[in-house]
Amino acid sequence: MTDLLVTAVGPVRLIELNRPDQLNAMSEELHAGLASLWDSLADDPEARVVVLTGRGRAFSAGGNFDIMTRVQRDRAFREQNVDEARRIITGMVRCPLPVIAAVNGPAVGLGCSLALLSDLVLMADDAYVADPHVQVGLVAGDGGALVLPLLVGLTRAKELLFLGDRVSADDAVRLGIANRAVPKDKLLDEAMDLAARLAALPAQALRDTKRAVNLHLEQALTTVLEPALLAEQETMHSPDHIAVVEKIIASRARRRTAGEG
Repeated sequence: MTDLLVTAVGPVRLIELNRPDQLNAMSEELHAGLASLWDSLADDPEARVVVLTGRGRAFSAGGNFDIMTRVQRDRAFREQNVDEARRIITGMVRCPLPVIAAVNGPAVGLGCSLALLSDLVLMADDAYVADPHVQVGLVAGDGGALVLPLLVGLTRAKELLFLGDRVSADDAVRLGIANRAVPKDKLLDEAMDLAARLAALPAQALRDTKRAVNLHLEQALTTVLEPALLAEQETMHSPDHIAVVEKIIASRARRRTAGEG
């Protein structure tokens, strides 16, 4: 699998989203790989900590408009996409290993969810997170509605989800979305140093503490996740969403044509 790289660095597993030319937006391979990743990490007897990051200048731009177009038209593919989203979310919450997100650039949509669902979040000082699902006519079902209220409270979560505004690294720390902002050129080193500190802790105590704290998220999984995902699935083929995606694709095509001219 080339879109998702897993590298063993002693007891640390470095996970890299590897579509840098596409700002690590989802491909079918990457989405499916993220869905199956967490169980494989849990089954790795030598792994103690996970560091999740993106190659290139983005953490992840989230959705892929070609996939969105197929999802709109193909019911079976739409259901597969939602099932994979469910497995990504539940896999991250239930993965026994602590997950550190090293957010090296924009984390948008599902990219934002991947950061929010991580246990510790380090952000490059010029990075940002944003969940613009509503702006493209989708319910923010694959992570945002689940975890953001637990991090920032209901009122702030609604503002961020309704408007899709970008949250800078410094503001993310202030709001409790991220643990710290780090100079971009030191981000991965600091994440790996933090991973080494975690890997040196007693494993059972660390894992069971994560599991205990994540019982708050487990309650949200039980009550929020399924209605949110089903609502998002319905909007995946809604007229509003189709119109927004068609408009964005047409705008990009015009810009490419103008650039070639």
